[in-house]
Amino acid sequence: MATIEVAFATPQCQLLVALPLTPGLDARTAVMRADLASRIEGYDEAFFRQAPLGIFGERLREPERRELLSGERVEVYRPLEIDPKQARRERAAGAS
Repeated sequence: MATIEVAFATPQCQLLVALPLTPGLDARTAVMRADLASRIEGYDEAFFRQAPLGIFGERLREPERRELLSGERVEVYRPLEIDPKQARRERAAGAS
C-alpha cells in the first residue's frame, strides 16, 4: 500500500504520522487527515488549516493543489520564535 507522512515539530516534541495515499490526495488535506490538532497541545485546527507546508524542505506555494506521491513527507512549518539575525547578534554580543 502506498503511503505518505505528515511531519510537525515543536521544541518539545516531533510528530510523524503515516497515512495511506489515496488518489488525488493533496498536501493540505493530508495535514487535516493527520489530525495534528488533537495530538499536539497548543495548536488548534485553524492553525493547521493555514500553516505553511512543504515537502522535504521545499515550501509549497499552493498546498491545496499539490497532489502527493507515494513516499513523500509533508512538513508543517511553525512561525519562528526568534529572528535568526537577532539570534546571531545575541550570540555575538555574548562572545565579546
